[in-house]
Amino acid sequence: MSRPKVIVTRRWHPDVEAVLSERYDTVLNVDDHPMSVAELQDALRSADAVLPTVSDKVNAEVLSATNIRAKILGSNGVGFNHIDLDAAKAAGLTVTNTPEVLTDCTADLAMTLLLTVARRVGEGERHLRSGEWTGWRPTHMMGTSVTGKTLGLIGMGRIARAVAARAAHGFNMKIIFHDPFPPKAEDIADLNATQCASPEEVFAQADFVSLHCPGGKETYHLISTAAFAAMKPGAFLINSARGDVIDEAALVIALKNGEIAGAGLDVFEKEPAVSADLLTMENVVLLPHLGSATMETRKAMGMRVVENIDAFFAGETPRDKLV
Repeated sequence: MSRPKVIVTRRWHPDVEAVLSERYDTVLNVDDHPMSVAELQDALRSADAVLPTVSDKVNAEVLSATNIRAKILGSNGVGFNHIDLDAAKAAGLTVTNTPEVLTDCTADLAMTLLLTVARRVGEGERHLRSGEWTGWRPTHMMGTSVTGKTLGLIGMGRIARAVAARAAHGFNMKIIFHDPFPPKAEDIADLNATQCASPEEVFAQADFVSLHCPGGKETYHLISTAAFAAMKPGAFLINSARGDVIDEAALVIALKNGEIAGAGLDVFEKEPAVSADLLTMENVVLLPHLGSATMETRKAMGMRVVENIDAFFAGETPRDKLV
């Protein structure tokens, strides 16, 4: 009996690629180039499973391909706003993602952004590397204290709760949050977290606003002009979730006008493109979508995809089935 054919859209952890090649008729993207619409459509027509990443736009255009052979999209990542789930379902595709395994890694990265922008770490390193540092002095490059401040979370899923635990127990921060689908009381019992009725209530109180909501139509530009107007002038915005949650043009204006103190961003509205203005601002920390970028986590994510497609081809329901 022939093995199912699997196409992997980007390079994955080598151990995962080895497992896929052992179990399936696997086609790897050897030069790791971003696949075009035509290439993604060809993959859907020629494979039994296509394994995209969050950088692959598996939209309605891609899914309008004729004679689709594929039966499952095993996406490598927890987010799924890069896939048109309705179009995928209409095309007869099962879609899975990789929740849980990247929670701690992404929470670590969110705290890294928060600490880096508050304490001007990136700015300080650039200052030192440029040879401009002349020695310690009392007023040099003063940042903002983190310990004891208020952290406002937009979304209170697994990653947000992991960030809250680090902030509350490691930095004695007060935790407030808004989530239209709040967690169970027992899931936040040790965080002493206060639920807010609206995002605006979070914006008004928080010293740091950290985003942990999914992307897509419902949260598109959730953080825009009105949100920045509601935030404290000394507040910092942290985004390790999805880029399109923030109106990047409005963020630039808010930073230029001093409506907020700074931002730490791991994701961008039109990534890999980044607003030119953001690249010039010292009070902004910019990372190239590194939330889950550790060897351990990327391997775990890939193996979660393998688990999902193994179940699918065994006639079982994948653990992480979205549609």
